[in-house]
Amino acid sequence: MPHLVLLYTPNLEAETDMTALCRTLAAGMLQLRDEAGEPVFPTGGTRVLAYPAAHFVVADGQGDYAFIYMNLRMGAGRSAAVQKAAGDAVLERARAHLGPLFERRLLGLTVQVDESPGQVYDGKHSTLHPHFSGKPDAT
Repeated sequence: MPHLVLLYTPNLEAETDMTALCRTLAAGMLQLRDEAGEPVFPTGGTRVLAYPAAHFVVADGQGDYAFIYMNLRMGAGRSAAVQKAAGDAVLERARAHLGPLFERRLLGLTVQVDESPGQVYDGKHSTLHPHFSGKPDAT
């Protein structure tokens, strides 16, 4: 964790590089620091995934409208200030990447941040965490 999931209208694919958007969002998330100056998110646990909607209607469905929904889910324990900073960072980077689109088309963007308290199971197995942390048994 964290997982940033983007759900977007497929009419955007010809107008912006979604992979580049994912990369810039991940880079921004990895730059975040908490109040103690520590990284907010582990490199090996950071994921940004984007999916075009197979079917969609935006607004009244009468125009070539576009929309991107971003949901950032993070584990429990971060302060409200860090949660807000994470949401602000995602929104700022998304707006910067999508700026040219906002100038020429009707486009909506929503960013929501969720915390995952109350998990009843959180099993993990990863070779990514050890790669980035240098610890052989890190998960």
